[in-house]
Amino acid sequence: MPRRLRPADFEGDAPEMARALIGAVLLVDGVGGRIVETEAYDREDPASHSHSGPTQRNQAMFGPPGRAYVYRSYGIHWCLNFVCREEGHGAGVLIRAIEPLQGIEVMRERRGLQDVRLLCAGPGRVGQALGIVHAFNGHRLDRKPFEVHASEGNLDVVVGPRIGISKAADVPWRFGLAGSRFLSRRF
Repeated sequence: MPRRLRPADFEGDAPEMARALIGAVLLVDGVGGRIVETEAYDREDPASHSHSGPTQRNQAMFGPPGRAYVYRSYGIHWCLNFVCREEGHGAGVLIRAIEPLQGIEVMRERRGLQDVRLLCAGPGRVGQALGIVHAFNGHRLDRKPFEVHASEGNLDVVVGPRIGISKAADVPWRFGLAGSRFLSRRF
């Protein structure tokens, strides 16, 4: 397995980090896979939770890089973001989809379905399949329950507009592994 990422590895800006995380391996308590789709968010971005400044909900986004920012989407799904840039800035990378590699049976049980392609194809599905809970908010990504391993080699990354937002929807800050069948939606 490639080297584990440390907090200093997350100090880049959000789009740079979102691209660099394509192909990285994310495990939560040993369950997870290859990151195949991400979205970048930055405090200067009107679509970002951090745009209006720190709140109780988004405080983790303003913390040190290399931490988890976990929030509930639509009152249903826990979504996982990786905090990046310097402490106090308010930037992160949403993990939109992963290719399941480890703990597939656990993911199937958590999601209640068999189709491996749909287990982690979307941020809410990622959260459910990996057992993401709000208690992980603010946790370091280089400590249990998390493991994040660097991407290996040059990968063909596709870029497009983000999904499911109404502000700055045309900003090309969605990144994906070209040809992956595990994406939440085609580019």
